[in-house]
Amino acid sequence: MSTTPNKTYWYLCVAAAFLLSIITFTPLVIPAGVYEPMLFGIPYTLWVSFLVMILFVIITYIGTRVHPGRNDKDAD
Repeated sequence: MSTTPNKTYWYLCVAAAFLLSIITFTPLVIPAGVYEPMLFGIPYTLWVSFLVMILFVIITYIGTRVHPGRNDKDAD
């Protein structure tokens, strides 16, 4: 029994969003007492959170394109 490619991509998007949300609250993104390195005057935690936000937007966009129920004609 094989799954359609859209369903597989959907599951990958869900897994990526779940993994990214877990990583967001680890010391990798929110280290205790660290504000350096600075990038254009922006502290580490803030520019990493910008990166995480952009990744969530990309995952959401891809998820809307590959959602298994996207092409259902029955929905009114």
